[in-house]
Amino acid sequence: MANKLTLAILGPGGIGGLLAGLLSRAGHHVICLSGEDTAGHLRTHGLRVRSARFGDFTASVAADTELRVPVDAVLVTVKHTALDAALTRVPSAALGDALLVPFLNGVEHPAALRARYGPEAVAPAVIRVESTRVAPGVIEHASPFAEVDLTGDQVSRPRLDALARALTEAGPTTRVLPDETAALWAKMAFLAPFALLTTRHALPLGEIRTRHREDLTALVAETAAVSRACGAPADPAAALARYDAFPPATRSSMQRDAEAGRPLELDAIGGALLRAADLHGVPVPVAARLVGELREAGY
Repeated sequence: MANKLTLAILGPGGIGGLLAGLLSRAGHHVICLSGEDTAGHLRTHGLRVRSARFGDFTASVAADTELRVPVDAVLVTVKHTALDAALTRVPSAALGDALLVPFLNGVEHPAALRARYGPEAVAPAVIRVESTRVAPGVIEHASPFAEVDLTGDQVSRPRLDALARALTEAGPTTRVLPDETAALWAKMAFLAPFALLTTRHALPLGEIRTRHREDLTALVAETAAVSRACGAPADPAAALARYDAFPPATRSSMQRDAEAGRPLELDAIGGALLRAADLHGVPVPVAARLVGELREAGY
């Protein structure tokens, strides 16, 4: 990868739009892949980013409905519920030898993407940020941080380092981690209890950690046990301390999707947790109950 990269963003929503805007502002050639209406809007108006951390700015981006030109990497920033349809915008032949970098929740997607695009193409990433698309082409970055962990057990380290350098110079603090399983489960172990409990009870985190403390503690322990069984380290006490440090009004993305009537990533998060637990013989009664109740509620 050269100093200035050509990067495609598959799904210029809250996360993808923020990354696209920052990377474009840093001088990289950015192509947003989306439906025709969104692509047309972005070609005409660009991306407007409002961020206390990175400032307010408008970035010019290219936009298309499908990948048609060579790129250094494709950043996949759609949700699991839209993944299958979105991937039709990135034909295998068009990807070529570019990296495919999924910023997806859960732990099962790397295997599916490698089966589709090849083992050396996929470099899973984890991002910690609160960023929302509030209107077409308008992104609000609310968190005082934007941090990326980039992995890829089968990707050469120089390729990961080059992308990490581009991301860091554009804004998000990015590190390359040597253990893909540990990186993905570190997020899963935090996200699953947070998402399942806030969505099931339709309550912010502050009320979950007081009114439903017993379930939170049990679910953190269950998720940590599954994480360890999958070969990743886990620290339940540290996870609980992180929950306690968050502002009490914090809501999960899954909870916001439920409130808005959007499809939930229940299978990618809760379902994947149950499948991993079953595979390794780890009992997870609280997780199973919560996933079952959410499914019974129509999610």
